[in-house]
Amino acid sequence: MDYVVDKFPFRIHTVQTDNGHEFQSRFNWHVKDLGMEQRYIKVERPQLNGKVERSHLTDKKGFYQLLNYSGDVDLNKKIKQWEDFYNFDRYHGAFTGKTPYEILMHHLKK
Repeated sequence: MDYVVDKFPFRIHTVQTDNGHEFQSRFNWHVKDLGMEQRYIKVERPQLNGKVERSHLTDKKGFYQLLNYSGDVDLNKKIKQWEDFYNFDRYHGAFTGKTPYEILMHHLKK
């Protein structure tokens, strides 16, 4: 959660998660300590977390399937490269051909 909070240029009010064990008490208390709320999606309803599910599919097709695991792979470096590409260079249909960074800057200027 700290990694995500550090990346955003604005305050995060609410975090929505599924009901996995990794998002229970310890995570919940940490989110509260950061001044945020946590909201769980309904049990056995992954479609309620559609944006996350779509993001997982994009990461799978655009990142994980393209990795070559032979030799030493610095995953942290590769993930950083993917995040930078995804946020600053990759155009998104949902954003009418703009990057997430362009959309963010547009909203911050309002």
